[in-house]
Amino acid sequence: MSDHTVTATSGGEDASLTAEATVRTYAVAPGVRLNVRSGPGTGYGIVRVLSEGARVPIFCQTPGTTVTGPYGTSKIWDNIDNGEFVSDAYVHTGSDGYVASRCS
Repeated sequence: MSDHTVTATSGGEDASLTAEATVRTYAVAPGVRLNVRSGPGTGYGIVRVLSEGARVPIFCQTPGTTVTGPYGTSKIWDNIDNGEFVSDAYVHTGSDGYVASRCS
């Protein structure tokens, strides 16, 4: 995993506001082109496919369809962008459990 700093700046002539947040990214299993789905399960449509060697941020996690992959069997789904989910069984988080907050 690696850390990336995201900086957002907003302001006018007299004021500026800078906010920094650290977003951690995780590696997708080697040699895998991973389906990204519109919800936390295999019944949701595929919105895109990640290329081999991809890294993904995990903004939150939620239970969904149970999937078996290179990193075991898991019902955890990772939210990697607005309306985009991947099975945690294909993401190397170093844990069999949740590594991010639950999606609301």
